[in-house]
Amino acid sequence: MQIRDLNKKYDQMQKKYGDKKLSSIYNGGCETSPDICFVFMNPTGRNIASEPNWKGRRSPWIGTKNIWKLFYQIGLLDKDIYNDIQKKKGKEWDEDFADLVYKDIENKKIFITNLGKCTQIDARPLPNSVLKEYLDLLYKEIDIIKPKKIIVFGNQVSSIFLNKKISVSEWRKKKDQIKIKKNTYDVYPVYYPVGNGMRNIDMVIEDLKYVLGE
Repeated sequence: MQIRDLNKKYDQMQKKYGDKKLSSIYNGGCETSPDICFVFMNPTGRNIASEPNWKGRRSPWIGTKNIWKLFYQIGLLDKDIYNDIQKKKGKEWDEDFADLVYKDIENKKIFITNLGKCTQIDARPLPNSVLKEYLDLLYKEIDIIKPKKIIVFGNQVSSIFLNKKISVSEWRKKKDQIKIKKNTYDVYPVYYPVGNGMRNIDMVIEDLKYVLGE
């Protein structure tokens, strides 16, 4: 199975759990033993790749700024690409520029995904019950790409992914493990770095640098 084989299922689930005027967002980056797999929560309509007329890749954070600033600060994004992102408004991203950004992410041996692939019109929280519907599919993604480390963002995503109650404030610079089929992966819960989580951004940067250097 290839990772894109899951997209049809994600599109079906978008109709059930997401905004019906938007498309689901999948994943992107290095698909062969990446150094890090980043697992975020779920996409919003700020990602312009969720617009039905978008013809390119449907990967996380296209047309946004904050996550790319974070990646640049921890050494995971080329300086020239970062500067171009900061100059562009969200709607000024096009398919070629999205590919350029994700080619750099691929070269950095990074894979980016969300637990939930159902795009919402805004950043409203999703109930656990919806995110859990995506969990087995996320495990399939991980089994396909086989990352060396997994970083999960926020209490909700971390708790669902690890199937235990997680408070990321108690897990700074600590790891858990998860077994998916025959492989065991190191998992690092980290503060969510956007929205209200921006107040914790200094700790996010510190903890990510620790994980990258471990």
